[in-house]
Amino acid sequence: MTPELQTKIDNLVKTNKILVFMKGTKLMPQCGFSNNVVQILNSLGIPFETVNVLDDYEIRQGIKEYSNWPTIPQVYINGEFIGGSDILIELYQKGELQEKVEVALAS
Repeated sequence: MTPELQTKIDNLVKTNKILVFMKGTKLMPQCGFSNNVVQILNSLGIPFETVNVLDDYEIRQGIKEYSNWPTIPQVYINGEFIGGSDILIELYQKGELQEKVEVALAS
């Protein structure tokens, strides 16, 4: 990954409390896994930002290297990589996602 791409992704992750790298947008997810993440975050009624990796091949590949995670979507809360769709579903079902989000939004 180029230093420029590293900086670009760093800035996105650090300047957004809740950020999802996904296929599509929060209004029009382009895959089922991205849609799952959007539905979960919407159900919590919280603000979040998305990056459409389909618009930027460099970010699409770079984010996988950045997180050392091979799949999209990828969720970051307060600069911390949380995981993808399956992990988010699990955290949501356990009630742990709500806690993470509340802490992030309070800081």
